[in-house]
Amino acid sequence: MSHGYKPQESKRLDDKSVRARMLISCPDKAGIVAAVSQFLYEQGANIVQSDQYTMDPEGGMFFMRIEFDLQELEQRLPSLQEDFTRIADRFTMRWSIFRAARRKRIAIFVSKEDHCLTELLWQWQAGDLDAEISMVISNHDDMRGLVESFGIPYHHVPVTPDTKAEAEQKQRELTSGKVDLIVLARYMQIVSPKFIEQYHNRIINIHHSFLPAFVGGKPYQQAYNRGVKLIGATAHYVTEELDGGPIIEQDIQRVTHRDDVTELKRIGRHIERIVLARAVKWHVEDRLLVYQNKTVAFV
Repeated sequence: MSHGYKPQESKRLDDKSVRARMLISCPDKAGIVAAVSQFLYEQGANIVQSDQYTMDPEGGMFFMRIEFDLQELEQRLPSLQEDFTRIADRFTMRWSIFRAARRKRIAIFVSKEDHCLTELLWQWQAGDLDAEISMVISNHDDMRGLVESFGIPYHHVPVTPDTKAEAEQKQRELTSGKVDLIVLARYMQIVSPKFIEQYHNRIINIHHSFLPAFVGGKPYQQAYNRGVKLIGATAHYVTEELDGGPIIEQDIQRVTHRDDVTELKRIGRHIERIVLARAVKWHVEDRLLVYQNKTVAFV
């Protein structure tokens, strides 16, 4: 039975209808901040937050995230973007502008473990994850009751070695044009290069180790056998290189020889759910820029 859960409205005083976020990356040189700030001033915008990072002032890359308020934003945004191209061309920028009021649509992929999924649902329902969870897709039917109790569509798409291509085609039909981000919340299947290409830097995975780490199956058993003193989790964008994409967030917890495999798994699940939720939150708030195989996180 659906409880009709809906995320609570944010208690922030910011009026999101006039709030926009701009992400910029370009070769570093003098005058970038001044040019962007002057442009926004001339447009009548009010800068409410600005953050920047440079890899190397001499020939390195420059990254910037800026939030601003502009009255009648939705109507004025197309002309603002067109006018900004002269600034972008001058500094050879890669840039994007996002409306804060336009909540990103998420599809969550899950298998049988529910801890990461549950954390995302809780944060969404509490209003802490400012996004729209459009659907949950799973290769098992175990999570249907949980997901549908939140009023979220649940799609069971079984996957076997013989039906993997057909299953992925079904997943693409479900998500194409309907979601902005895919979250692999302990989804125990490898997605194809074709699928990854469609959602370039828009698929986030949670890895059950502090990368680089134990390769192969039973990572916690391997960790226990080696007597590790730290365990962790890594959230990263998915690329064709398995568990090799740009890292978004990581966390660790100290353990001792007294912690058996069961306890390591319990601790690991807690870290995984927190790390993944942070990564998703940063993505939907436009706090991440990818350069080569790294991320710059403005948090």
